[in-house]
Amino acid sequence: MNAPAIVIPEQELSERFVRSAGPGGQNVNKVATAVELRFDVANSPSLPEAVRARLLAKRDRRVTAEGVLVINAQRFRTQDRNRQDARERLAAFVESGRAAPKPRIATQPSRAAKARRLDAKRERGTIKRQRTQRDWD
Repeated sequence: MNAPAIVIPEQELSERFVRSAGPGGQNVNKVATAVELRFDVANSPSLPEAVRARLLAKRDRRVTAEGVLVINAQRFRTQDRNRQDARERLAAFVESGRAAPKPRIATQPSRAAKARRLDAKRERGTIKRQRTQRDWD
């Protein structure tokens, strides 16, 4: 069963349009096509507590010390396409925090695996021992 989708209201997002680097010719110096999208992960009421904790625990360079996610989108030449790209990347970031990590179950190596490992070690030791015993003169 899938959990309901997380919907982030428009009021929680803050967008700023800046001049973009990259392709665009003379247009790049005149039009602010790049988008800087900010989303306050730490104080957002629309995120479930577990998702918020997982997102803040990530070591993502886009999240500031205050818990604000900053996404810079300047891949495309148009402002509209960059806005769409920034929102898609925000959705992917939030989605990555929805899945709880699977707990690791400690296992023991089988008897056969232990035997194979020790045999390989013995084999390597034999090879190295034979190298020292040879008289090359």
